[in-house]
Amino acid sequence: MTVRVDLPGRAYDIEIGEGLLDRAGTFLTSHLRRPKVAVVTDANVAARHWPAFRESLTRDGIESEVLVLPAGEGTKDWTHLVRTVEWLLAQKVERRDLVVALGGGVIGDLVGFASAILRRGVRFVQVPTTLLAQVDSSVGGKTGINTAQGKNLVGAFHQPVLVLADTALLRTLPRRDYLSGYGEVVKYGLLGDAAFFDWLETSAPAILAQDPAALDRIVRRSCEMKAEIVMRDETEEGDRALLNLGHTFAHALEAATGYSDRLLHGEAVAIGLALAFDLSARLGLTAQEDPSRVRAHLRAMGMKAALADIPGDLPDAEGLLALMAQDKKAVAGRLRFILARGIGRSFVADDVPTDAVIEVLRNG
Repeated sequence: MTVRVDLPGRAYDIEIGEGLLDRAGTFLTSHLRRPKVAVVTDANVAARHWPAFRESLTRDGIESEVLVLPAGEGTKDWTHLVRTVEWLLAQKVERRDLVVALGGGVIGDLVGFASAILRRGVRFVQVPTTLLAQVDSSVGGKTGINTAQGKNLVGAFHQPVLVLADTALLRTLPRRDYLSGYGEVVKYGLLGDAAFFDWLETSAPAILAQDPAALDRIVRRSCEMKAEIVMRDETEEGDRALLNLGHTFAHALEAATGYSDRLLHGEAVAIGLALAFDLSARLGLTAQEDPSRVRAHLRAMGMKAALADIPGDLPDAEGLLALMAQDKKAVAGRLRFILARGIGRSFVADDVPTDAVIEVLRNG
Protein backbone atom coordinates (compact mmCIF):
# COMPACT_ATOMS: atom_id res chain seq x y z
CA MET A 1 0.00 0.00 0.00
CA THR A 2 1.21 3.47 -0.87
CA VAL A 3 0.07 6.73 0.73
CA ARG A 4 1.20 9.86 -1.12
CA VAL A 5 2.17 13.03 0.72
CA ASP A 6 1.71 15.40 -2.18
CA LEU A 7 3.52 18.56 -1.12
CA PRO A 8 4.59 20.88 -3.97
CA GLY A 9 8.26 20.21 -4.70
CA ARG A 10 8.59 17.89 -1.71
CA ALA A 11 6.16 15.06 -2.48
CA TYR A 12 6.99 11.57 -1.23
CA ASP A 13 5.49 8.13 -0.76
CA ILE A 14 4.78 6.21 2.42
CA GLU A 15 5.13 2.53 1.55
CA ILE A 16 3.22 0.26 3.94
CA GLY A 17 3.24 -3.54 4.15
CA GLU A 18 5.01 -6.67 5.35
CA GLY A 19 8.54 -7.52 4.25
CA LEU A 20 9.58 -4.03 3.13
CA LEU A 21 12.80 -4.12 5.16
CA ASP A 22 14.07 -7.04 3.06
CA ARG A 23 13.37 -5.00 -0.10
CA ALA A 24 14.63 -1.68 1.19
CA GLY A 25 17.49 -1.52 -1.29
CA THR A 26 15.06 -1.73 -4.19
CA PHE A 27 13.05 1.21 -2.84
CA LEU A 28 16.12 3.33 -2.11
CA THR A 29 17.87 2.80 -5.45
CA SER A 30 15.71 5.27 -7.37
CA HIS A 31 16.53 8.01 -4.85
CA LEU A 32 20.30 7.56 -4.87
CA ARG A 33 22.78 9.74 -6.75
CA ARG A 34 25.56 7.35 -5.78
CA PRO A 35 25.27 3.83 -4.30
CA LYS A 36 26.08 4.70 -0.70
CA VAL A 37 24.00 5.61 2.37
CA ALA A 38 24.69 6.67 5.95
CA VAL A 39 22.42 4.89 8.42
CA VAL A 40 21.72 6.02 11.99
CA THR A 41 19.95 3.67 14.40
CA ASP A 42 19.90 2.76 18.08
CA ALA A 43 21.32 -0.21 19.95
CA ASN A 44 18.03 -2.10 20.27
CA VAL A 45 17.05 -1.68 16.63
CA ALA A 46 20.56 -2.50 15.45
CA ALA A 47 20.46 -5.83 17.29
CA ARG A 48 17.09 -6.76 15.76
CA HIS A 49 17.06 -5.26 12.28
CA TRP A 50 20.41 -3.87 11.13
CA PRO A 51 21.77 -7.16 9.66
CA ALA A 52 18.68 -7.67 7.49
CA PHE A 53 18.62 -4.04 6.42
CA ARG A 54 22.33 -4.05 5.56
CA GLU A 55 21.90 -7.28 3.57
CA SER A 56 19.04 -5.74 1.60
CA LEU A 57 21.21 -2.76 0.70
CA THR A 58 24.16 -4.99 -0.24
CA ARG A 59 22.01 -7.10 -2.58
CA ASP A 60 21.20 -3.94 -4.53
CA GLY A 61 24.82 -2.81 -4.65
CA ILE A 62 24.44 -0.09 -2.03
CA GLU A 63 27.30 0.54 0.38
CA SER A 64 26.38 1.53 3.93
CA GLU A 65 27.93 2.87 7.09
CA VAL A 66 26.09 2.83 10.40
CA LEU A 67 26.10 4.90 13.58
CA VAL A 68 24.53 3.11 16.56
CA LEU A 69 23.25 5.41 19.30
CA PRO A 70 21.91 4.49 22.76
CA ALA A 71 18.23 3.58 22.86
CA GLY A 72 15.72 5.74 24.71
CA GLU A 73 14.21 9.23 24.82
CA GLY A 74 17.37 10.56 26.47
CA THR A 75 19.17 10.23 23.13
CA LYS A 76 17.02 12.98 21.64
CA ASP A 77 19.23 15.77 23.00
CA TRP A 78 21.96 18.23 22.09
CA THR A 79 24.79 15.81 22.86
CA HIS A 80 23.58 13.11 20.47
CA LEU A 81 22.59 15.66 17.84
CA VAL A 82 26.17 16.95 17.77
CA ARG A 83 27.52 13.40 17.72
CA THR A 84 25.27 12.50 14.78
CA VAL A 85 26.11 15.61 12.74
CA GLU A 86 29.84 15.19 13.29
CA TRP A 87 29.63 11.51 12.31
CA LEU A 88 27.75 12.39 9.12
CA LEU A 89 30.40 14.98 8.29
CA ALA A 90 33.11 12.38 8.91
CA GLN A 91 31.31 10.10 6.42
CA LYS A 92 31.56 12.96 3.88
CA VAL A 93 27.81 12.98 3.35
CA GLU A 94 26.93 15.40 0.56
CA ARG A 95 23.70 17.32 0.00
CA ARG A 96 22.61 14.92 -2.77
CA ASP A 97 23.29 11.82 -0.66
CA LEU A 98 20.80 9.94 1.50
CA VAL A 99 20.79 9.64 5.27
CA VAL A 100 18.60 6.83 6.64
CA ALA A 101 16.84 6.96 10.00
CA LEU A 102 16.32 3.32 11.02
CA GLY A 103 14.36 3.24 14.27
CA GLY A 104 11.51 4.67 16.27
CA GLY A 105 10.41 8.23 16.88
CA VAL A 106 13.54 9.26 18.78
CA ILE A 107 15.86 8.23 15.95
CA GLY A 108 13.55 9.62 13.28
CA ASP A 109 13.25 13.02 14.96
CA LEU A 110 16.95 13.27 15.79
CA VAL A 111 18.24 12.11 12.41
CA GLY A 112 15.70 14.22 10.55
CA PHE A 113 16.89 17.31 12.43
CA ALA A 114 20.55 16.43 11.84
CA SER A 115 19.75 16.08 8.12
CA ALA A 116 17.93 19.42 8.11
CA ILE A 117 20.92 21.34 9.49
CA LEU A 118 23.73 19.38 7.82
CA ARG A 119 24.97 21.36 4.82
CA ARG A 120 21.72 23.37 5.12
CA GLY A 121 19.64 20.37 4.21
CA VAL A 122 20.48 16.79 3.24
CA ARG A 123 17.89 14.32 1.93
CA PHE A 124 16.83 11.56 4.29
CA VAL A 125 14.66 8.44 4.42
CA GLN A 126 12.53 7.29 7.34
CA VAL A 127 12.46 3.54 8.06
CA PRO A 128 10.24 3.51 11.16
CA THR A 129 10.45 0.36 13.27
CA THR A 130 7.82 1.14 15.94
CA LEU A 131 4.08 1.62 15.73
CA LEU A 132 4.35 5.18 17.03
CA ALA A 133 6.87 6.08 14.34
CA GLN A 134 4.96 4.34 11.55
CA VAL A 135 1.66 6.07 12.26
CA ASP A 136 2.92 9.46 13.33
CA SER A 137 6.45 10.72 13.79
CA SER A 138 7.94 9.46 10.50
CA VAL A 139 5.32 11.33 8.45
CA GLY A 140 5.02 15.07 8.02
CA GLY A 141 8.56 16.39 8.36
CA LYS A 142 8.60 17.45 12.01
CA THR A 143 12.10 16.92 13.38
CA GLY A 144 13.76 18.00 16.59
CA ILE A 145 15.21 17.34 20.01
CA ASN A 146 14.16 17.80 23.62
CA THR A 147 15.66 20.34 26.01
CA ALA A 148 15.44 20.95 29.73
CA GLN A 149 12.70 23.50 29.00
CA GLY A 150 10.43 21.08 27.15
CA LYS A 151 9.85 18.53 24.42
CA ASN A 152 10.64 19.25 20.76
CA LEU A 153 11.35 22.94 21.42
CA VAL A 154 14.34 22.88 19.04
CA GLY A 155 13.83 21.51 15.56
CA ALA A 156 12.90 22.11 11.94
CA PHE A 157 10.38 21.10 9.31
CA HIS A 158 12.29 18.82 6.95
CA GLN A 159 10.35 16.32 4.84
CA PRO A 160 11.81 12.87 4.09
CA VAL A 161 12.06 11.67 0.48
CA LEU A 162 10.56 8.28 1.36
CA VAL A 163 9.00 6.41 4.28
CA LEU A 164 9.20 2.60 4.47
CA ALA A 165 6.78 1.22 7.07
CA ASP A 166 7.29 -2.55 7.37
CA THR A 167 4.36 -3.69 9.50
CA ALA A 168 5.99 -7.08 10.15
CA LEU A 169 8.49 -5.27 12.40
CA LEU A 170 5.69 -4.38 14.80
CA ARG A 171 5.49 -7.99 15.94
CA THR A 172 9.09 -7.77 17.18
CA LEU A 173 8.28 -4.93 19.59
CA PRO A 174 8.04 -5.34 23.36
CA ARG A 175 4.38 -5.24 24.35
CA ARG A 176 4.71 -1.93 26.16
CA ASP A 177 6.27 -0.21 23.14
CA TYR A 178 3.58 -1.56 20.83
CA LEU A 179 0.79 -0.30 23.09
CA SER A 180 2.54 3.04 23.52
CA GLY A 181 2.36 3.56 19.76
CA TYR A 182 -1.31 2.71 19.81
CA GLY A 183 -1.94 5.93 21.73
CA GLU A 184 -1.27 7.85 18.51
CA VAL A 185 -3.59 5.53 16.53
CA VAL A 186 -6.49 6.26 18.89
CA LYS A 187 -5.77 9.97 18.45
CA TYR A 188 -6.64 9.84 14.75
CA GLY A 189 -10.09 8.39 15.38
CA LEU A 190 -10.81 10.87 18.15
CA LEU A 191 -9.67 13.93 16.21
CA GLY A 192 -11.39 13.36 12.89
CA ASP A 193 -12.82 9.92 12.09
CA ALA A 194 -15.51 8.61 14.43
CA ALA A 195 -16.06 5.55 12.21
CA PHE A 196 -12.38 4.64 12.59
CA PHE A 197 -12.67 4.92 16.37
CA ASP A 198 -15.77 2.69 16.25
CA TRP A 199 -13.72 0.14 14.31
CA LEU A 200 -10.85 0.37 16.81
CA GLU A 201 -13.26 -0.40 19.65
CA THR A 202 -14.70 -3.49 17.95
CA SER A 203 -11.32 -4.65 16.63
CA ALA A 204 -9.43 -4.43 19.92
CA PRO A 205 -8.80 -8.22 20.12
CA ALA A 206 -7.34 -8.35 16.59
CA ILE A 207 -5.19 -5.28 17.23
CA LEU A 208 -3.91 -6.74 20.49
CA ALA A 209 -3.14 -10.02 18.69
CA GLN A 210 -1.25 -8.02 16.03
CA ASP A 211 -3.31 -9.54 13.24
CA PRO A 212 -1.58 -8.59 9.92
CA ALA A 213 -4.74 -7.16 8.36
CA ALA A 214 -5.45 -5.11 11.48
CA LEU A 215 -1.88 -3.78 11.54
CA ASP A 216 -2.08 -2.78 7.90
CA ARG A 217 -5.34 -0.95 8.49
CA ILE A 218 -4.28 1.02 11.56
CA VAL A 219 -1.02 2.11 9.90
CA ARG A 220 -2.65 2.94 6.56
CA ARG A 221 -5.59 4.92 7.98
CA SER A 222 -3.35 6.81 10.40
CA CYS A 223 -0.94 7.75 7.60
CA GLU A 224 -3.81 8.75 5.30
CA MET A 225 -5.23 11.08 7.91
CA LYS A 226 -1.88 12.62 8.77
CA ALA A 227 -0.97 13.06 5.09
CA GLU A 228 -4.29 14.80 4.39
CA ILE A 229 -3.71 17.25 7.24
CA VAL A 230 -0.04 17.88 6.41
CA MET A 231 -0.92 18.61 2.78
CA ARG A 232 -3.39 21.27 3.97
CA ASP A 233 -1.06 22.79 6.55
CA GLU A 234 2.60 21.72 6.44
CA THR A 235 3.97 24.09 9.09
CA GLU A 236 1.14 24.02 11.64
CA GLU A 237 -0.44 27.39 10.96
CA GLY A 238 -3.96 25.94 11.16
CA ASP A 239 -5.37 22.42 10.71
CA ARG A 240 -2.14 20.62 11.54
CA ALA A 241 -2.51 21.71 15.15
CA LEU A 242 -5.34 19.16 15.38
CA LEU A 243 -2.68 16.43 15.37
CA ASN A 244 -1.72 17.69 18.84
CA LEU A 245 -4.92 16.38 20.42
CA GLY A 246 -3.88 15.29 23.93
CA HIS A 247 -0.32 16.50 23.45
CA THR A 248 -0.42 19.67 25.54
CA PHE A 249 -1.12 17.47 28.54
CA ALA A 250 1.20 14.71 27.31
CA HIS A 251 4.28 16.87 26.85
CA ALA A 252 3.91 18.31 30.34
CA LEU A 253 3.66 14.79 31.76
CA GLU A 254 6.78 13.72 29.87
CA ALA A 255 8.68 16.72 31.21
CA ALA A 256 7.43 15.95 34.73
CA THR A 257 8.76 12.39 34.46
CA GLY A 258 12.09 13.45 33.00
CA TYR A 259 11.54 11.96 29.52
CA SER A 260 12.31 8.59 31.07
CA ASP A 261 11.01 5.04 30.80
CA ARG A 262 8.71 5.92 33.65
CA LEU A 263 6.30 7.26 31.00
CA LEU A 264 6.63 6.55 27.27
CA HIS A 265 5.46 9.14 24.76
CA GLY A 266 2.46 7.15 23.57
CA GLU A 267 1.44 6.43 27.16
CA ALA A 268 1.51 10.17 27.88
CA VAL A 269 -0.55 10.79 24.73
CA ALA A 270 -3.16 8.22 25.82
CA ILE A 271 -3.55 9.93 29.20
CA GLY A 272 -3.55 13.30 27.42
CA LEU A 273 -6.41 12.18 25.16
CA ALA A 274 -8.49 11.21 28.16
CA LEU A 275 -7.72 14.54 29.87
CA ALA A 276 -8.58 16.50 26.70
CA PHE A 277 -11.99 14.84 26.63
CA ASP A 278 -12.39 15.47 30.36
CA LEU A 279 -11.71 19.14 29.70
CA SER A 280 -14.10 19.21 26.74
CA ALA A 281 -16.85 17.66 28.85
CA ARG A 282 -16.20 20.04 31.75
CA LEU A 283 -16.62 22.96 29.33
CA GLY A 284 -19.87 21.49 28.02
CA LEU A 285 -18.50 20.83 24.55
CA THR A 286 -18.93 17.08 24.40
CA ALA A 287 -21.21 14.50 25.96
CA GLN A 288 -20.41 13.55 29.55
CA GLU A 289 -20.08 9.88 28.55
CA ASP A 290 -17.40 10.53 25.91
CA PRO A 291 -14.45 10.71 28.35
CA SER A 292 -15.61 7.41 29.89
CA ARG A 293 -15.81 5.85 26.43
CA VAL A 294 -12.26 6.97 25.62
CA ARG A 295 -10.91 5.61 28.90
CA ALA A 296 -12.85 2.35 28.51
CA HIS A 297 -11.19 1.68 25.17
CA LEU A 298 -7.73 2.51 26.51
CA ARG A 299 -8.33 0.18 29.47
CA ALA A 300 -9.55 -2.57 27.12
CA MET A 301 -6.23 -2.28 25.31
CA GLY A 302 -4.32 -2.52 28.61
CA MET A 303 -3.09 1.07 28.42
CA LYS A 304 -2.57 3.91 30.88
CA ALA A 305 -5.61 6.19 30.95
CA ALA A 306 -5.26 8.48 34.00
CA LEU A 307 -2.66 10.40 35.99
CA ALA A 308 -2.90 7.78 38.74
CA ASP A 309 -1.52 5.20 36.29
CA ILE A 310 1.86 6.97 36.21
CA PRO A 311 4.25 5.45 38.75
CA GLY A 312 5.81 7.75 41.33
CA ASP A 313 5.00 11.29 42.33
CA LEU A 314 3.95 14.06 39.96
CA PRO A 315 3.92 17.84 40.41
CA ASP A 316 0.61 19.22 41.64
CA ALA A 317 -1.92 20.67 39.19
CA GLU A 318 -0.31 24.11 39.31
CA GLY A 319 3.11 22.57 38.65
CA LEU A 320 1.83 20.66 35.63
CA LEU A 321 0.19 23.83 34.33
CA ALA A 322 3.54 25.63 34.59
CA LEU A 323 5.13 22.89 32.47
CA MET A 324 2.37 23.34 29.90
CA ALA A 325 3.28 27.01 29.62
CA GLN A 326 6.52 25.94 27.89
CA ASP A 327 4.55 24.15 25.18
CA LYS A 328 5.58 25.30 21.71
CA LYS A 329 1.92 25.55 20.70
CA ALA A 330 1.40 28.51 23.03
CA VAL A 331 0.38 31.72 21.22
CA ALA A 332 0.97 35.18 22.74
CA GLY A 333 1.59 33.47 26.07
CA ARG A 334 -1.77 31.67 25.98
CA LEU A 335 -2.04 27.90 25.90
CA ARG A 336 -3.70 26.29 22.90
CA PHE A 337 -5.68 23.14 23.55
CA ILE A 338 -7.20 20.77 21.05
CA LEU A 339 -10.70 20.10 22.35
CA ALA A 340 -13.63 18.08 20.99
CA ARG A 341 -17.30 18.58 20.26
CA GLY A 342 -17.67 14.82 20.21
CA ILE A 343 -15.64 11.82 19.12
CA GLY A 344 -14.14 12.56 15.72
CA ARG A 345 -14.83 16.31 15.97
CA SER A 346 -11.80 18.15 17.33
CA PHE A 347 -10.96 21.85 17.06
CA VAL A 348 -8.34 24.36 18.25
CA ALA A 349 -9.21 26.41 21.35
CA ASP A 350 -7.20 29.45 22.48
CA ASP A 351 -9.47 30.70 25.26
CA VAL A 352 -9.67 27.82 27.73
CA PRO A 353 -10.23 28.96 31.34
CA THR A 354 -7.23 28.14 33.51
CA ASP A 355 -9.41 27.08 36.43
CA ALA A 356 -11.03 24.39 34.25
CA VAL A 357 -7.62 23.01 33.32
CA ILE A 358 -6.58 22.97 36.99
CA GLU A 359 -9.72 21.06 37.96
CA VAL A 360 -9.15 18.46 35.25
CA LEU A 361 -5.56 17.97 36.43
CA ARG A 362 -6.65 17.66 40.04
CA ASN A 363 -9.19 14.98 39.12
CA GLY A 364 -7.18 13.33 36.35
